[in-house]
Amino acid sequence: MSAAGPQELETLRDWLRFAVTRFGEANLAFGHGTTNAYDEAAYLLLHALSLPLDRLEPFLDARLTSAEQADIAALLARRIDERIPAAYLTGEAWLGDFRFHVDKRVVIPRSYIAELLPDGLVPYVESADAVGKALDLCTGSGCLAILLAHAYPNADIDAVDVSPDALAVAQHNVSDYDLAGRINLIRSNLFDNLRDKTYDLIISNPPYVTSMAMEELPPEFRHEPELALAGGDDGLDVVRAIIDGAPSHLNARGVLVVEVGRGKAAVEAAFPRVPFVWLATRPSTDSVFLLTRDDLVR
Repeated sequence: MSAAGPQELETLRDWLRFAVTRFGEANLAFGHGTTNAYDEAAYLLLHALSLPLDRLEPFLDARLTSAEQADIAALLARRIDERIPAAYLTGEAWLGDFRFHVDKRVVIPRSYIAELLPDGLVPYVESADAVGKALDLCTGSGCLAILLAHAYPNADIDAVDVSPDALAVAQHNVSDYDLAGRINLIRSNLFDNLRDKTYDLIISNPPYVTSMAMEELPPEFRHEPELALAGGDDGLDVVRAIIDGAPSHLNARGVLVVEVGRGKAAVEAAFPRVPFVWLATRPSTDSVFLLTRDDLVR
Protein backbone atom coordinates (compact mmCIF):
# COMPACT_ATOMS: atom_id res chain seq x y z
CA MET A 1 0.00 0.00 0.00
CA SER A 2 1.29 3.48 -0.86
CA ALA A 3 1.83 5.78 2.12
CA ALA A 4 0.44 8.65 0.06
CA GLY A 5 -3.19 7.44 0.00
CA PRO A 6 -5.87 8.13 -2.61
CA GLN A 7 -6.68 11.83 -3.09
CA GLU A 8 -10.41 11.08 -3.19
CA LEU A 9 -10.44 10.27 0.53
CA GLU A 10 -11.37 13.44 2.41
CA THR A 11 -13.41 12.59 5.50
CA LEU A 12 -12.88 10.22 8.40
CA ARG A 13 -15.77 8.17 7.01
CA ASP A 14 -13.92 7.87 3.69
CA TRP A 15 -10.74 6.71 5.38
CA LEU A 16 -12.58 4.25 7.62
CA ARG A 17 -14.28 2.62 4.65
CA PHE A 18 -10.99 2.53 2.75
CA ALA A 19 -9.10 0.98 5.68
CA VAL A 20 -11.70 -1.73 6.26
CA THR A 21 -11.61 -2.65 2.58
CA ARG A 22 -7.84 -2.76 2.42
CA PHE A 23 -7.57 -4.77 5.65
CA GLY A 24 -9.95 -7.33 4.22
CA GLU A 25 -8.10 -7.50 0.90
CA ALA A 26 -4.81 -7.98 2.73
CA ASN A 27 -6.29 -10.80 4.85
CA LEU A 28 -4.90 -9.34 8.05
CA ALA A 29 -5.02 -11.33 11.29
CA PHE A 30 -6.53 -9.79 14.40
CA GLY A 31 -6.63 -10.78 18.05
CA HIS A 32 -4.46 -8.14 19.74
CA GLY A 33 -7.28 -6.10 21.21
CA THR A 34 -9.70 -6.21 18.28
CA THR A 35 -11.27 -9.13 16.44
CA ASN A 36 -12.22 -7.64 13.07
CA ALA A 37 -11.18 -5.15 10.38
CA TYR A 38 -13.76 -2.49 11.26
CA ASP A 39 -12.83 -2.20 14.96
CA GLU A 40 -9.13 -2.20 14.19
CA ALA A 41 -9.48 0.46 11.51
CA ALA A 42 -11.61 2.65 13.78
CA TYR A 43 -9.08 2.32 16.60
CA LEU A 44 -6.09 3.20 14.43
CA LEU A 45 -7.82 6.21 12.88
CA LEU A 46 -9.07 7.60 16.18
CA HIS A 47 -5.66 7.13 17.78
CA ALA A 48 -3.86 8.76 14.86
CA LEU A 49 -6.16 11.79 15.09
CA SER A 50 -5.91 12.01 18.91
CA LEU A 51 -9.67 11.58 19.19
CA PRO A 52 -11.53 9.79 22.01
CA LEU A 53 -11.44 6.07 21.33
CA ASP A 54 -15.11 5.67 22.26
CA ARG A 55 -16.44 8.56 20.12
CA LEU A 56 -16.39 7.71 16.42
CA GLU A 57 -19.81 8.87 15.20
CA PRO A 58 -19.48 12.64 15.87
CA PHE A 59 -16.32 12.83 13.74
CA LEU A 60 -17.20 10.63 10.76
CA ASP A 61 -17.91 13.52 8.38
CA ALA A 62 -15.00 15.69 9.50
CA ARG A 63 -12.58 16.47 6.66
CA LEU A 64 -8.97 15.65 7.35
CA THR A 65 -6.04 17.95 6.73
CA SER A 66 -3.34 16.95 4.25
CA ALA A 67 -0.95 16.26 7.12
CA GLU A 68 -3.50 14.06 8.90
CA GLN A 69 -4.18 12.13 5.71
CA ALA A 70 -0.47 11.53 5.18
CA ASP A 71 -0.02 10.28 8.75
CA ILE A 72 -2.98 7.92 8.45
CA ALA A 73 -1.86 6.60 5.08
CA ALA A 74 1.59 5.84 6.49
CA LEU A 75 0.09 4.11 9.54
CA LEU A 76 -2.23 1.95 7.44
CA ALA A 77 0.63 1.08 5.10
CA ARG A 78 2.70 -0.28 7.98
CA ARG A 79 -0.23 -2.29 9.30
CA ILE A 80 -0.87 -3.81 5.87
CA ASP A 81 2.59 -4.15 4.35
CA GLU A 82 4.54 -5.11 7.46
CA ARG A 83 1.67 -6.87 9.29
CA ILE A 84 2.61 -5.08 12.52
CA PRO A 85 -0.08 -5.42 15.21
CA ALA A 86 -1.94 -2.19 15.94
CA ALA A 87 -0.73 -2.13 19.55
CA TYR A 88 2.90 -1.95 18.46
CA LEU A 89 2.06 0.82 15.99
CA THR A 90 0.34 2.93 18.64
CA GLY A 91 2.51 1.92 21.61
CA GLU A 92 -0.50 1.06 23.75
CA ALA A 93 -2.85 -1.78 24.58
CA TRP A 94 -6.01 -1.92 26.65
CA LEU A 95 -7.49 -4.42 29.09
CA GLY A 96 -10.92 -3.09 29.93
CA ASP A 97 -10.46 0.49 31.12
CA PHE A 98 -6.74 0.04 31.78
CA ARG A 99 -4.20 1.36 29.29
CA PHE A 100 -0.70 -0.12 29.11
CA HIS A 101 2.48 0.88 27.30
CA VAL A 102 3.69 -1.88 24.99
CA ASP A 103 6.42 -2.46 22.46
CA LYS A 104 8.05 -5.48 20.82
CA ARG A 105 9.80 -6.46 24.05
CA VAL A 106 6.55 -7.86 25.43
CA VAL A 107 3.58 -9.88 24.27
CA ILE A 108 0.58 -7.63 23.70
CA PRO A 109 -1.72 -7.76 26.76
CA ARG A 110 -4.72 -10.05 26.33
CA SER A 111 -5.92 -12.35 29.06
CA TYR A 112 -9.11 -14.03 30.17
CA ILE A 113 -7.83 -13.64 33.74
CA ALA A 114 -8.39 -9.89 33.54
CA GLU A 115 -12.14 -10.46 33.45
CA LEU A 116 -12.01 -12.70 36.52
CA LEU A 117 -10.43 -10.21 38.92
CA PRO A 118 -11.82 -10.08 41.53
CA ASP A 119 -15.45 -11.29 41.41
CA GLY A 120 -14.81 -14.24 39.11
CA LEU A 121 -12.71 -15.92 41.80
CA VAL A 122 -15.55 -16.11 44.33
CA PRO A 123 -16.01 -18.33 46.34
CA TYR A 124 -12.40 -19.50 46.15
CA VAL A 125 -11.23 -16.01 47.10
CA GLU A 126 -14.04 -14.92 49.38
CA SER A 127 -12.93 -11.37 50.09
CA ALA A 128 -10.75 -9.01 48.09
CA ASP A 129 -9.53 -7.48 51.36
CA ALA A 130 -8.27 -10.86 52.55
CA VAL A 131 -5.57 -11.16 49.87
CA GLY A 132 -2.37 -9.93 51.48
CA LYS A 133 0.25 -11.44 49.18
CA ALA A 134 -0.18 -12.13 45.45
CA LEU A 135 2.09 -13.30 42.66
CA ASP A 136 1.90 -12.74 38.91
CA LEU A 137 4.13 -15.26 37.12
CA CYS A 138 5.24 -14.42 33.56
CA THR A 139 4.16 -10.82 34.09
CA GLY A 140 5.33 -9.48 30.72
CA SER A 141 4.13 -5.88 30.50
CA GLY A 142 2.96 -6.02 34.12
CA CYS A 143 -0.68 -5.67 33.09
CA LEU A 144 -2.10 -8.44 35.28
CA ALA A 145 0.00 -7.38 38.27
CA ILE A 146 -1.48 -3.90 37.95
CA LEU A 147 -5.00 -5.32 37.72
CA LEU A 148 -4.25 -7.40 40.82
CA ALA A 149 -3.25 -4.26 42.68
CA HIS A 150 -6.54 -2.59 41.81
CA ALA A 151 -8.68 -5.66 42.52
CA TYR A 152 -7.03 -6.53 45.84
CA PRO A 153 -6.29 -3.25 47.62
CA ASN A 154 -4.46 -4.82 50.58
CA ALA A 155 -2.17 -7.03 48.52
CA ASP A 156 1.55 -6.70 48.11
CA ILE A 157 2.35 -8.14 44.70
CA ASP A 158 5.40 -9.82 43.23
CA ALA A 159 5.54 -9.66 39.43
CA VAL A 160 7.97 -12.16 37.94
CA ASP A 161 9.45 -12.58 34.49
CA VAL A 162 12.58 -14.22 33.13
CA SER A 163 13.06 -11.46 30.53
CA PRO A 164 14.83 -8.25 31.59
CA ASP A 165 13.35 -6.52 28.54
CA ALA A 166 9.84 -7.41 29.65
CA LEU A 167 10.55 -6.17 33.17
CA ALA A 168 11.71 -2.83 31.77
CA VAL A 169 8.32 -2.42 30.07
CA ALA A 170 6.56 -3.56 33.24
CA GLN A 171 8.48 -0.92 35.22
CA HIS A 172 7.17 1.72 32.82
CA ASN A 173 3.59 0.61 33.43
CA VAL A 174 3.97 0.22 37.19
CA SER A 175 5.32 3.77 37.33
CA ASP A 176 2.45 5.05 35.18
CA TYR A 177 -0.02 3.68 37.74
CA ASP A 178 2.08 4.87 40.72
CA LEU A 179 2.27 1.34 42.11
CA ALA A 180 6.01 0.99 42.77
CA GLY A 181 5.27 0.76 46.48
CA ARG A 182 3.03 -2.29 46.04
CA ILE A 183 4.38 -4.16 43.00
CA ASN A 184 7.81 -5.73 43.29
CA LEU A 185 9.32 -6.63 39.91
CA ILE A 186 11.56 -9.70 40.10
CA ARG A 187 13.67 -11.34 37.43
CA SER A 188 13.24 -15.05 37.89
CA ASN A 189 12.61 -18.24 35.95
CA LEU A 190 9.22 -18.89 37.55
CA PHE A 191 9.77 -19.69 41.25
CA ASP A 192 13.58 -19.96 41.16
CA ASN A 193 14.35 -16.63 42.88
CA LEU A 194 11.34 -16.54 45.20
CA ARG A 195 12.97 -18.68 47.90
CA ASP A 196 10.52 -19.23 50.78
CA LYS A 197 7.88 -16.71 49.68
CA THR A 198 4.25 -17.77 49.92
CA TYR A 199 1.08 -16.19 48.58
CA ASP A 200 -2.67 -16.10 49.01
CA LEU A 201 -3.14 -15.90 45.25
CA ILE A 202 -0.92 -16.85 42.32
CA ILE A 203 -1.96 -16.02 38.77
CA SER A 204 -0.21 -16.69 35.50
CA ASN A 205 -0.76 -16.22 31.79
CA PRO A 206 2.28 -18.27 30.71
CA PRO A 207 3.53 -19.34 27.29
CA TYR A 208 1.20 -22.11 26.11
CA VAL A 209 1.31 -22.21 22.30
CA THR A 210 2.18 -25.69 21.01
CA SER A 211 5.12 -26.24 18.69
CA MET A 212 2.80 -27.03 15.78
CA ALA A 213 0.71 -23.92 16.40
CA MET A 214 3.87 -21.79 16.60
CA GLU A 215 4.73 -22.84 13.06
CA GLU A 216 1.27 -21.79 11.86
CA LEU A 217 1.07 -18.39 13.56
CA PRO A 218 0.01 -15.48 11.31
CA PRO A 219 2.69 -12.84 10.64
CA GLU A 220 1.18 -10.44 13.20
CA PHE A 221 1.89 -12.84 16.04
CA ARG A 222 5.45 -13.41 14.88
CA HIS A 223 6.26 -9.83 15.86
CA GLU A 224 5.80 -10.84 19.50
CA PRO A 225 8.62 -12.38 21.59
CA GLU A 226 8.72 -16.12 20.99
CA LEU A 227 9.74 -16.59 24.63
CA ALA A 228 6.32 -15.28 25.70
CA LEU A 229 4.37 -17.63 23.42
CA ALA A 230 6.11 -20.98 22.90
CA GLY A 231 5.06 -23.66 25.36
CA GLY A 232 6.76 -26.73 23.88
CA ASP A 233 5.37 -29.69 21.98
CA ASP A 234 2.04 -29.84 23.83
CA GLY A 235 2.10 -26.25 25.08
CA LEU A 236 2.50 -27.28 28.70
CA ASP A 237 6.24 -26.98 29.45
CA VAL A 238 5.77 -23.89 31.62
CA VAL A 239 2.34 -24.95 32.92
CA ARG A 240 3.83 -28.18 34.29
CA ALA A 241 6.54 -26.26 36.11
CA ILE A 242 3.96 -23.90 37.61
CA ILE A 243 1.76 -26.75 38.85
CA ASP A 244 4.78 -28.59 40.27
CA GLY A 245 6.16 -25.52 42.06
CA ALA A 246 2.98 -23.83 43.25
CA PRO A 247 2.28 -25.93 46.39
CA SER A 248 5.48 -24.70 48.03
CA HIS A 249 4.50 -21.07 47.40
CA LEU A 250 0.81 -21.09 48.33
CA ASN A 251 -0.48 -20.34 51.81
CA ALA A 252 -2.78 -22.86 53.48
CA ARG A 253 -5.89 -21.49 51.73
CA GLY A 254 -4.02 -20.22 48.69
CA VAL A 255 -5.36 -20.31 45.15
CA LEU A 256 -3.61 -20.82 41.79
CA VAL A 257 -5.16 -19.43 38.57
CA VAL A 258 -3.56 -20.22 35.20
CA GLU A 259 -4.57 -19.43 31.63
CA VAL A 260 -3.93 -22.13 29.01
CA GLY A 261 -5.80 -20.98 25.90
CA ARG A 262 -7.17 -24.05 24.13
CA GLY A 263 -5.15 -26.42 26.28
CA LYS A 264 -7.85 -27.88 28.51
CA ALA A 265 -7.73 -31.37 27.01
CA ALA A 266 -3.93 -31.47 27.16
CA VAL A 267 -3.90 -30.21 30.76
CA GLU A 268 -6.41 -32.79 31.96
CA ALA A 269 -4.58 -35.57 30.11
CA ALA A 270 -1.27 -34.55 31.68
CA PHE A 271 -2.74 -34.38 35.20
CA PRO A 272 -5.61 -36.90 35.26
CA ARG A 273 -5.91 -36.95 39.06
CA VAL A 274 -5.93 -33.19 39.61
CA PRO A 275 -9.44 -31.72 40.18
CA PHE A 276 -9.25 -28.71 37.91
CA VAL A 277 -11.95 -26.06 38.16
CA TRP A 278 -12.48 -24.29 34.81
CA LEU A 279 -13.57 -20.68 35.13
CA ALA A 280 -16.03 -19.17 32.68
CA THR A 281 -15.42 -15.84 30.96
CA ARG A 282 -17.41 -14.16 28.21
CA PRO A 283 -15.23 -15.51 25.39
CA SER A 284 -14.48 -18.93 26.87
CA THR A 285 -15.47 -21.53 29.45
CA ASP A 286 -12.36 -23.69 29.37
CA SER A 287 -9.28 -21.47 29.05
CA VAL A 288 -8.50 -20.70 32.71
CA PHE A 289 -8.16 -23.25 35.49
CA LEU A 290 -8.21 -22.76 39.24
CA LEU A 291 -6.68 -24.99 41.89
CA THR A 292 -6.45 -24.59 45.63
CA ARG A 293 -3.37 -25.62 47.56
CA ASP A 294 -5.32 -28.57 48.92
CA ASP A 295 -6.04 -29.70 45.35
CA LEU A 296 -2.34 -29.62 44.55
CA VAL A 297 -1.09 -31.59 47.57
CA ARG A 298 -3.62 -34.45 47.51
